[in-house]
Amino acid sequence: MDREKLERDLAALPLYQYAFLDTAEIPFSENVRHICETECPMYNTTWACPPAVGTVAECKARCLRWPRALLLVTVAEVEDAADMEQTLPTRQAHEDITRQAADLVETASGHGVYVLSTESCAICAHCAWPDAPCRHPDRMYPCVESHGILVTALAERCGIDFLYSSNVVLWFSLIFYSDQAETAAGLPETAQRKE
Repeated sequence: MDREKLERDLAALPLYQYAFLDTAEIPFSENVRHICETECPMYNTTWACPPAVGTVAECKARCLRWPRALLLVTVAEVEDAADMEQTLPTRQAHEDITRQAADLVETASGHGVYVLSTESCAICAHCAWPDAPCRHPDRMYPCVESHGILVTALAERCGIDFLYSSNVVLWFSLIFYSDQAETAAGLPETAQRKE
């Protein structure tokens, strides 16, 4: 992989910060899943969220099949970050940037990627879960937290600067990839396509 070229291409995107990491550095926790289950209204409503994504152990195994990951962060300004009606509309710009970055990583690595992004998927007005397969598996990105990943701990480990402000929203995505053909070839077909 030509990482210098990839970084030049990433520099053209409106990213706040990004970091390359080995997937072994990613902290997983059952506590994150517990919060999903007990506090998130999207739990058990979409293919991008638990329990549809599998257990934390299954999610961890899926992520660790990829040796490398790119953590990327975008920032949005709103009047009140606690107001979800203001915050959630800023998410689409992050999703668009994530899709562009995933394409860049996939091109640079020469292999597929596995992408986790923000909140729950919002492609469809009503998700097909649990009655039918996902309508857009090539565009649906599961939520980072759905996989039991401690995003704040990972960001801190990667040296991401947190902006603590009542009018700033930070959005996070993880793009998993392999820069070696033999590693990517050993991945299951579903993991080789963008999800």
